[in-house]
Amino acid sequence: MATEDDIQSGSSDEELEMTAADVLRKLEEAWLNEKFSPELLETKVELVECMLEQMKQMEDNLRKCKKGDFRIIVHKMEIDRIRYILSSYLRIRLGKIEKYVHHVLQQEASRDSEAASRLSIDELTFAKDYAGNLDTHFKDVVLRHMPPNLQTIDKQKTAAKPNMDSYVFLRANEKKEQVLVEPEMEDDQNAEVIDLEKDAQYIMRYQPIASLVALGSVSLI
Repeated sequence: MATEDDIQSGSSDEELEMTAADVLRKLEEAWLNEKFSPELLETKVELVECMLEQMKQMEDNLRKCKKGDFRIIVHKMEIDRIRYILSSYLRIRLGKIEKYVHHVLQQEASRDSEAASRLSIDELTFAKDYAGNLDTHFKDVVLRHMPPNLQTIDKQKTAAKPNMDSYVFLRANEKKEQVLVEPEMEDDQNAEVIDLEKDAQYIMRYQPIASLVALGSVSLI
């Protein structure tokens, strides 16, 4: 995998190369998790910003390469691949924010102060503006024509929510024992539990493994 350090003329700093490769690996994992998860996951804006900086350095180093160097084509392809991952990741997240905007904002409002936010600062601003514009449009087009007693909507009940019971494919990044597949049956002696073996692949409901995705114990594929 080409990294920013691979195209630095005369550079042999292995630590920096590993750091760039690790950032890209984590970004790819965040992209796939976001792509296959029914809910909006915790923002990885720090990875995005870091990768954007890496891309800028890679492009700067490309301009220093001699004309006709065959490596230029290879590295340009790698930059295009990274750019695609970044844009797809951000586009998927914006799509979820638009689809579940009131639910997402409710989650953010009720979030514990010590818990990580699912939204970056820019995403939160976008979500609030989008929700406000959506509410205004709905009131102008629909609610103002309704009887006064029907002009108030309980967003807690009407907000679109992700289907947490949808099935997903996953790969275990570490061994996890006694994973409760049916959380609502935890007081039942017949509750279903399974052991996840490292690097093994499974298909199951998203809800029971949502916390494992957040911890990085499993990856969606």
